[in-house]
Amino acid sequence: MAQKDKKPNLIQRTKTWWRQTIGELRKVSWPTREEALALTRIVLIVTVLMSAILGVLDFIFARLVGWLVG
Repeated sequence: MAQKDKKPNLIQRTKTWWRQTIGELRKVSWPTREEALALTRIVLIVTVLMSAILGVLDFIFARLVGWLVG
């Protein structure tokens, strides 16, 4: 009965965590290389487009505020 109440030590908890983590990673459906490259391209394109849009909007609003204040 005393062993059921005993709390696992740090090493045992770490081993259990690693075992469970590896088990979960085996269940993951990993993308193929082609899928990963395609998704990476999409992310980069959207990032560049959004940066450009936000840059233009920032420029317009800065000019507008400068015109209103100055």
